[in-house]
Amino acid sequence: MAETITFFVDKLSNLAVQEASLFGGVKGQISLLRNELEWISLFLEEASATSNDGRRLKLWMNQIRDAAYDAEDVIDEFIVRLEHQRQRRLQNLKFLRVVLPACVIFADKLPLIHELDGRMKEINVKIEKILANKSRYCVENAMMPSGAWSSSSPNEVVTWGEKRLPIVEEADVVGMKDEAEAVKQMLLINGELKRGVVAIVGMGGLGKTTLAKKVYNDPDVNRHFQCRALVYVSQVYTIRELLMGIANNVMRETDHMRNMGENQLGNEVRKYLDEKRYLIVLDDVWSIQVWNGLCLYLPESNGSKVLIITRNEQIALDAYAKLYRLRPLGEKESWELFLKKTFPTGSRSTISQVECPAELEDVGKKITRKCKGLPLAIVVSGGLLSRKEKTPSSWEKILKSMEWHLSQGPESCMGILALSYRDLPYFLKSCFLYCGVFPEDCEIKASKLIRMWVAEGFVQARGEETVEEDVGEDYLEELIHRSMIQVVKRKWDGRVKSCRMHDLLRDLAISKAKDSKFFEVRGNIFAYPFNPRRLIAHDSQNISQHLSNCHRLRSLICSIHIPQVNFWSCLRSTKLLTVFDLNLTVDRDIKRPEMKLPKEIGEFIHLKYFRFLGPPKTRIPWSIGRLINLETLDLQDDFYLDIPFSIWKLHQLRHLYLRDRTIFRMQRCDQRCFSSHLGIDKMTNLQTLYVKRHGWVVRRGLPKLTQLRKLYIGEPNMSSNISYELIFPSNLVELILDRCRLKQDPMLTLGKLPNLRALKLITNAYIGEEITCSSRAFSQLEFLRLNGLPNLKELIVEESALPSLKTLQIYRCCQMGKLLHQLQKLKSLQQVKLEDMNHSLIEEIKNTEGEEFDKIRLITSIHQQQGTHGIVMIGRHLQV
Repeated sequence: MAETITFFVDKLSNLAVQEASLFGGVKGQISLLRNELEWISLFLEEASATSNDGRRLKLWMNQIRDAAYDAEDVIDEFIVRLEHQRQRRLQNLKFLRVVLPACVIFADKLPLIHELDGRMKEINVKIEKILANKSRYCVENAMMPSGAWSSSSPNEVVTWGEKRLPIVEEADVVGMKDEAEAVKQMLLINGELKRGVVAIVGMGGLGKTTLAKKVYNDPDVNRHFQCRALVYVSQVYTIRELLMGIANNVMRETDHMRNMGENQLGNEVRKYLDEKRYLIVLDDVWSIQVWNGLCLYLPESNGSKVLIITRNEQIALDAYAKLYRLRPLGEKESWELFLKKTFPTGSRSTISQVECPAELEDVGKKITRKCKGLPLAIVVSGGLLSRKEKTPSSWEKILKSMEWHLSQGPESCMGILALSYRDLPYFLKSCFLYCGVFPEDCEIKASKLIRMWVAEGFVQARGEETVEEDVGEDYLEELIHRSMIQVVKRKWDGRVKSCRMHDLLRDLAISKAKDSKFFEVRGNIFAYPFNPRRLIAHDSQNISQHLSNCHRLRSLICSIHIPQVNFWSCLRSTKLLTVFDLNLTVDRDIKRPEMKLPKEIGEFIHLKYFRFLGPPKTRIPWSIGRLINLETLDLQDDFYLDIPFSIWKLHQLRHLYLRDRTIFRMQRCDQRCFSSHLGIDKMTNLQTLYVKRHGWVVRRGLPKLTQLRKLYIGEPNMSSNISYELIFPSNLVELILDRCRLKQDPMLTLGKLPNLRALKLITNAYIGEEITCSSRAFSQLEFLRLNGLPNLKELIVEESALPSLKTLQIYRCCQMGKLLHQLQKLKSLQQVKLEDMNHSLIEEIKNTEGEEFDKIRLITSIHQQQGTHGIVMIGRHLQV
């Protein structure tokens, strides 16, 4: 809630500066609104950190949010109408435009400005009444006492509420044998002279506490440590309270100790633990301040250990802990735990004594699979079913309903996962919720997710030297550390390439989004609301009939099968779109020679993110050049795409993807395009550029793109006479050349790029026989991939070349016969991957003797397809 208001306040501030001439007549009303919303935002930030979901507070917050939405809509509609008025004036009075005085043009705007002023006054009056209701109906009294969710007063004893105790009891443990053994060995390492820290990290409900208790009570652990203590921390704590918990475990508590302050009690604990080998388990740690406050009183005893249990990986990293990332249960263990909870027969029963009726087994396993190996989810579902009728129809109702765990109280699965959500900073809550717009089990491309965040206004630059995309990456990493998002793949430099959202966390996001009117999902759980803010429709068959009511729609993410009746005409009512992700599909047996997007697409002047996947032979209208706020244009797919030159008017573009077989209309106007204001050299905000089959893009203009970081060029038969020094901007970080068939060695020029960190030459990008990295070339390059260069025989590395190279990948370069001596010159090399290479090169890597070559072999992995050599070598491990 607070994030919604904050984003709008930022938007108002930016508009006041950028559009001062437009809003001059209503400046007072906009300033008044902004000032009120700043105070409201601060209040809502504090309210969102509470655990209170009272009806009064929720109603008041919803009314404030709706008023802010109304104000945003009014302002954006004003801008749209003003732009339409300008377009009509240009069309109808073009011949008078140069002679019309400015006062006449401004007078044309007066009716719209007066209307805006009136509507802003109405909204300010509405907000004033809502604020009055806060005191009238004691909304503030409905909030939790201030400070109850923090530990700002270290000596204050917590009296409000109760700590959350773990639900998965020791009796419910199944499996975890291997996990327990791994953690136990991390604790029992001998020979350490100082205190060690180990952390079990994982999402809520994964069984971290259960695992920790299993290890804590292990006989070997009991014998190894002279004293042990297990303390539950949670979000409500004081350091003194935690010290008292440790003292209660390892010492005999006295009345004198109960009256001690933090420092005195801490000194007593430290004195007792000194010279002892101890184990302290800190369960449910939500802040690094817990460790920072306690470590002062935990002596560096020989071989002592502290075991931290947390959802937030960053806490473990900040404590310099050895990490153990807990994974979900397997299918067998999940089913055993489900049976144990659903059919309780007493603590002495074994799993072989627990049976599921045959008629319930199929639906029971479907319910278990829905829990995705999350022990807490399995326990909650089993506990619910244990109180239901043991009939297929009863269990089917549970399976079909996704709301069952939302009504089970604070001990329900979703209630506990919601603690992770509530703990998020306000600016991360919208980012987390937005991950729910993607289909279930979808592998989400990180760059796409971050660009959508930026377009929505969720990410703000931290200063003039940072860009929103960098901040967005930090946001994503923070969500990963908090176990709210799972990493699927990482890039060459360690950044996230793709991620995934656990189904239960996605359900939580969808539930919270629905409750706050953040977005609505069609075809999942909820039906269409009357007027959604964001609409997600995956594989929808009847979206058209609902779009005519979506006047407030800001984001539309949909996959539809064409033709759909009136889809484009219904979309005309949604003029305020900011994000538009459209996937149009057709039957393969239907021959459709051409599809043309309607010219009305140019009316979405607020659009910042536009991704389009369509049928073959798609024409983009000239009106796309009117999308003056567009930041991401993604038109990549394997189809013929007809794009007008008006695309070069999109000077705010940051990310442009133009893929296979793109044809520019007016093909004989290349020179005019680049010599006029329509050239690519005017797109100075571009950070990412993907182009295929376009020799025009490398002829001129690129050196002026001072923000360009990543460039992909897929150009068959690129002219070898091109001067590379005029092509690539010096600020480039990553370059990919694909199918270019270059005849001259490109390394002489590319090696001079001062900021290049990753280079990929793939699929006949170069057709020569040698590649030479000259002395002192590629000073910053960390990643090099040579893939599918069939003529390449030798990679030559001169002295002092590639001083920063960490990863070298060479695939399908079948003529290359030697490499090992060149690798010896790469002092920073950490990883070498070879795939489908020449047999002589493989033998050289395997058999050349020498200590320096042994070091190279340790970092080299080799893979040959079946039927060649069948070798996989990774480090010291050789498999045949």
